[in-house]
Amino acid sequence: MDEPEVIMVDAGPVALGARSWPGGAARPVLLVHGLSSNARLWDGVAGRLAAAGHPVVAVDLRGHGTSVDVSDTDDEDDPDAPATDATRAAARDLAAICAGLGWTAPVVAGQAWGGNVVLQLAADRADLVHGLALVDGGWLHLGDQWSTLDAAWAVLAPPRFDGMGASVLRSSLRSGHPDWTDAAIDAVLGNLRVRTDGTVTPWLSRERHRAIVGSALRHRPRTLYSLVGAPALLLAATSDTTPPRKREQLAEAVAALPHARLVEFHGGDHDLHAQQPDRVAELIAGLA
Repeated sequence: MDEPEVIMVDAGPVALGARSWPGGAARPVLLVHGLSSNARLWDGVAGRLAAAGHPVVAVDLRGHGTSVDVSDTDDEDDPDAPATDATRAAARDLAAICAGLGWTAPVVAGQAWGGNVVLQLAADRADLVHGLALVDGGWLHLGDQWSTLDAAWAVLAPPRFDGMGASVLRSSLRSGHPDWTDAAIDAVLGNLRVRTDGTVTPWLSRERHRAIVGSALRHRPRTLYSLVGAPALLLAATSDTTPPRKREQLAEAVAALPHARLVEFHGGDHDLHAQQPDRVAELIAGLA
């Protein structure tokens, strides 16, 4: 598969880094990563979609990957202005990207928190989104589980990678994901900056990470389901020990979204797009 072009895309008040595959004349596809992730995790899916003729762009959201230095605020004249709500701002960024690319009816896919973002986009711009893929996210309601950000952060705060060596982390990732390709492992390592001494630190700052958790805590997907006009595909990692809360939220989403279908990946990883790019690409292409 061809390597993508690393580009900057116009997202309205900001410019974001992205990975672009020209594809052909088929329907375009926009891919959105999850919290503290990056666009490279979509490479396997994107390459397969592009080979099938779809122009594809995978974007790095604000504060992530190649967009690490992008402002949290939409006010270019006042960099100290209060940060915008991360989920809604990201959805607006995606709408602006589609306009800049000249895409009028793309398929849009988002993983984890990125699922919340693309759901918001599909609700805000029912005229824009042709098909919606929610990859192990987009239907989760953190507010059902935690009433305060402090309570949520106590559980959801990321591990502290500072001081860990890149080689040690790579070995740990390989051990934990024996069925992933080397490219997928490299993509996960792309979430982190490697210092000159070989240790790593996340591109996404801890402060920004907490703010996005706060945004997700306030986000209410169930209030958006009826506003989505596009066919929706829910790709869920499940197992024999899937929590009842996840089962209930999946059932609620499938029942409430106007044109929804659930596909379970039994035994799948949360990063389904990295673990099973062939199947995920095939399902997303089916929305086109």
